[in-house]
Amino acid sequence: MFSNLPHLNEPTTESFRDRIATVDETGKRKWVYAYKPKGRFYTIRTLLSIFYFIIFFGLPFIQINGRPLFLFNIPKASFILFGKVFWPQDFFIFGLTMITFIFFIILFTAAFGRLFCGWACPQTNFMEMMFRKIEFMILGDGAAQKQLKNAPWSSKKILKVSLKHIIFYLLSFTIANFFLAYIIGMSELQKIINEPVTEHVIGFASLLIFSGVFYAVYAFFREQACTVVCPYGRLQSVLLDKNSMIVAYDYKRGEPRGNAKKQASDHLGDCIDCFQCVKVCPTGIDIRNGVQMECVGCTACIDACNNVMEKLNRPKGLIRYASENSIANGEALHYTTRMKLYTFLCVLVLSVLSFILFTRKDIDATVIRTPGILYQEIGKDSISNLYNIKVVNKTTENIPLKIKGVDGFVTIKTIGKDDFIDVKKEGQGAGSFFVIVPKNKIKTRKTELKLELYAGDKKVAATTTSFLGPVSE
Repeated sequence: MFSNLPHLNEPTTESFRDRIATVDETGKRKWVYAYKPKGRFYTIRTLLSIFYFIIFFGLPFIQINGRPLFLFNIPKASFILFGKVFWPQDFFIFGLTMITFIFFIILFTAAFGRLFCGWACPQTNFMEMMFRKIEFMILGDGAAQKQLKNAPWSSKKILKVSLKHIIFYLLSFTIANFFLAYIIGMSELQKIINEPVTEHVIGFASLLIFSGVFYAVYAFFREQACTVVCPYGRLQSVLLDKNSMIVAYDYKRGEPRGNAKKQASDHLGDCIDCFQCVKVCPTGIDIRNGVQMECVGCTACIDACNNVMEKLNRPKGLIRYASENSIANGEALHYTTRMKLYTFLCVLVLSVLSFILFTRKDIDATVIRTPGILYQEIGKDSISNLYNIKVVNKTTENIPLKIKGVDGFVTIKTIGKDDFIDVKKEGQGAGSFFVIVPKNKIKTRKTELKLELYAGDKKVAATTTSFLGPVSE
């Protein structure tokens, strides 16, 4: 069941709702004047957001072996995860990562609802835990903001509104700098900051564009990013079921609603229809109308309702984390076998992906026989094949690579003045070499040979190739 709330955060007559809560029947945007939450969940979320901001603003400074911990350099098609470089040749890993991500989203949402949105999503954290808090400090609570909006322009109103937007833009500019650092790296960002703008026109323009986007989102677009743009909210309707953990209103305990003074005489439920849960909702919905697309699971309504129940000396939890089945049956939310299974599968797919990421080789070599050339006879007792090799060096050091055969009878001769292939750091190298094998070791038309690449005395890669030759009698 959904409701149409013509004026957000205020008591209204309920009816079926065929549009999102922040748009009226004419399609016009309705601004949400959310009240400041207060309670246990809000305190925990505040502490977690501080931890989140430390990570977001701190990671670009962390380096491993001279590389940033994370870098997503899309223009150069170079990606760094946990200090490891990934090139276009590693595209299959990103494909696997996307499959894992989608699989994880499906399983996680089916078990835990939109827990990610309310507690870990960057949009929610920055909007509710940073920009909204600043708005509360400058403009006051929801009621004060609405009153200021309707008040005529005065020096006080101009000062407050201007101060808010100036701070919002400065914060957006700061976030844009760090966001860009995840793309080009902190060292390149410092060059843009310290060197003349004329030398970094594209970089500086990117900063201004990102700043404008973030400012527009947090100053004007706000909750619309979750309800209109983000596909996750629309996906949850097909991912949730009656056992999913959601922020839910206990209608069995709360209905029928009524004034607190009439509760005892009229045998009403615990809900006193105070609309505190609606007033604190950052997306402007009434959680009492059931699961709704706009709900991001921020728990603001839980804290608001618990505060009211505490004042009325009634049990908390009228709005709480629950499943539809647990409310219908009057049971507490259980960590069901299904949730355990989904959690296990989530951990499993993440473990498999992590194993692939951390065991990925820093040196990749591709060896192929030179096309159009058959084997060559060397003397009376040996056969040679000519090969081409391409090597990708994903480390931060220049590496001279020497090719060796695993079998003792195999001889390698590199073409060129050196007997090794020099590969630049984070680059590619190529070369050609002969593989020489005694005739008496060739038993079939094609013989599989194993080759190894060494950097000094350390084996860094291995590959196999086919050796073409006559069948010995």
